[in-house]
Amino acid sequence: MATISRIEWTEQTWNPTVGCTKISPGCKNCYAETMSRRLKAIGVHGYENGFRLTLMPERLAEPLERRKPTIYFVNSMSDLFHEKVPSEYIRRVFDVIKHAPQHTFQVLTKRAGRMAEFCRSAEVPANAWLGVSVENRKHGVPRIDVLRTVAARVRFLSVEPLLEDLGRIDLSGIHWVIVGGESGPKARPMRPDWVDNIKLQCDRAGVAFFFKQWGAWGVDGHKRSKKANGRKYRGKVWDAMPASVAEIA
Repeated sequence: MATISRIEWTEQTWNPTVGCTKISPGCKNCYAETMSRRLKAIGVHGYENGFRLTLMPERLAEPLERRKPTIYFVNSMSDLFHEKVPSEYIRRVFDVIKHAPQHTFQVLTKRAGRMAEFCRSAEVPANAWLGVSVENRKHGVPRIDVLRTVAARVRFLSVEPLLEDLGRIDLSGIHWVIVGGESGPKARPMRPDWVDNIKLQCDRAGVAFFFKQWGAWGVDGHKRSKKANGRKYRGKVWDAMPASVAEIA
């Protein structure tokens, strides 16, 4: 079912599929995999297969039953464009999005190629924000060019976990950038100068910048709890959201 989210940049999560497989370094310490195992262990419905990809068609209608305008993160526990999710099922998800115009749906993927291929033959609803994960130069940055080809009204980058300096990135056609460090016991550190580089480029390109967290490693390079490290970057909380669809149109 849809649940209230602790993710700073959304309001609720909606998981019409659960489970995934790892395809790049950003997946190494996947929080969804760890959470799926915990949920399976305590007998939560939907996680009987653990982290194995599973379609959940009984959840498709959930956003249609909610009238209050809500920002939904689609598939926080999966990837809608996983190669084993049938195209017809993805169309059903997009159909729900289209018929729930009171809501905003954030769809994030590491499988940018499949997303672009699907969107070439499908209408992207105006209330769907499409994004890609960008964890490093080799695997993440090329996804930005693919995202730019998608006819979405809002395109965004989730630069989390940020694993290295991304260098110069092309932010044309991008409306929102989220940056965050990795959390968990095996988290890899994120350096402040890597964040500085992205923030400067967002400012120059006029792109909304959202700093999600330092994660397990603080700005001082010491490891401690995510809560203790906090969300402040350069002395303040950066929580800009993309402009409304009307302003972008």
